[in-house]
Parts: sequence; C-alpha cells; structure tokens
Amino acid sequence: MKTILLGILILSAGFSLYADNCDQPKDDFDGLYCLNKVYIQADKDLNDAYKKLNSSLNGDAKKKLKDFQLSWIQSRNSECSWKDERGFFVNLSCAANKTISRTDFINSRIRECKSTGCQPSKLE
Repeated sequence: MKTILLGILILSAGFSLYADNCDQPKDDFDGLYCLNKVYIQADKDLNDAYKKLNSSLNGDAKKKLKDFQLSWIQSRNSECSWKDERGFFVNLSCAANKTISRTDFINSRIRECKSTGCQPSKLE
C-alpha cells in the first residue's frame, strides 16, 4: 500500500511540475493554465496599483478614478470576452495584455502623484 501511495504521489508531482513548465507547455490546456496564472498576477498587480493610487487622491478624484476604472472594466470585458450559442468565452491573452497595460497607466499616475502632484485630469 505504501508503495502504491508513493507511486501516486510521485506521478502526481510529475504532472504538476510539468504543468508549471510555462516555457514549453505540452498542449493547449497547459498553455491555458499558464496564461491564467499570468492573468491572475496581472489582476492582483492592477488591484494593488489601484488601491495605492486611490489612497493618494482626494474625494472628487477618487470618484473620477472609480468611474473610469469601471468604464475600463466594461471595455476590457467587451473586447476580450463574448457569448454565443456554444457558451461564454474569454480571451485570456487579450485580458492579460489589457490588464498589464492598465496597470502601467495607473503606475504612471502614481509616479505623477509622487513627483509633481496628482493630476485628476489625466485619470481618463
């Protein structure tokens, strides 16, 4: 019994190690797994940057940031996902790229706040 359990653990560890090899995914499902990991990290980075910028802004600018962020989310969703008779689909590559780009934009606003002061007119 111990030998079988050890064999299962080694086998499952091998599968998870192979799935984590995002440099050369073995198939589309491994590629999707890797892209999902990129998207999850990009989304976390965006949330962290948003919170940091939001804490630097005053009331009106915070509302403006929130409104434009909600608008950006709708835009990302409409450009990177769709629904048809077969189901709901998300282009994770599109979503990850747009999220990374948005994080860069927000980080630029954070730099402005630190260097020259926050400029709400640039939140759009």
